[in-house]
Amino acid sequence: MTLAKLVAHGLVEENRSLAGMTTYKFGGSARWYAEVATQADLEAVAGADSVPLVVLGRGSNVVISDRGYEGLVLKLTGEFNDITLEDDVAIAGGAVALPRLARTAAAAGRGGLEWYVGIPGSVGGAVVMNAGGHGSDTAESLIDATVYDVFTGGFTEETSEDLDLSYRHSRLGANHIVVRARFRTTARPREESEALMREITAWRKEHQPGGTFNAGSVFKNPPGDAAGRLIDEVGLKSLRVGGVAVSERHANFFTAEDDASAQDVFDLVQEVQKRVRIATGITLEPEIRFIGDFGESS
Repeated sequence: MTLAKLVAHGLVEENRSLAGMTTYKFGGSARWYAEVATQADLEAVAGADSVPLVVLGRGSNVVISDRGYEGLVLKLTGEFNDITLEDDVAIAGGAVALPRLARTAAAAGRGGLEWYVGIPGSVGGAVVMNAGGHGSDTAESLIDATVYDVFTGGFTEETSEDLDLSYRHSRLGANHIVVRARFRTTARPREESEALMREITAWRKEHQPGGTFNAGSVFKNPPGDAAGRLIDEVGLKSLRVGGVAVSERHANFFTAEDDASAQDVFDLVQEVQKRVRIATGITLEPEIRFIGDFGESS
């Protein structure tokens, strides 16, 4: 069935604004948009037409072009928000918010995932990019993930090794959708897990810009160094393009004002990347994803 027919059936929307679905709160519309609550819906929508496709999780590390996105944007809902605990294994749908996973496991006396409380993304995104923080990463606790391949229309079970997980990397591409993941946990008193999560939350409040529009870490850390330290060393804190500036609190965060645009973020990333490369010889690789067309500023 085509996307146009799926619109008539109520499974797909046309020209849906995406601005409110990202932490930056700006950007254009998706040509096609669908919220899928079951695997059957996912197969029906993702296999409809040969158009570019992206999965939008919690929008915490993405920037949507002001021009919008001319492909299909999928958002997992329904059964993909389920969490099940079986002995020492936590099973979470791809749409599950990472802080919720951490707190659900902790409430059941299961530890090892507490650090997820400080990551504002979803399970699917965490697997795709091997999200990490506070001395751990997804690869450390991931048992396997159920992945849907848009090209083949099939589901596969991928272990951590199959996924080739490394720093902010997996082998998964734009045609792969993580629908579920299993994580190993350890027995830990609830009080200990809650104390650890409070420490993590307090640390983030102290060291990272809160109460601002941002998309988390902008660049990946280069081997043996930290992107924020390099940006600071080059003297780029407070560097501004339009309504977006390098944060004074943490140089690897770019904060936006109410009048900022997605293009401002893109242009600031390019400018910081250029200045750091000229000053240090190091090319910083963006950690945030840019979705849509980013050309010259208008």
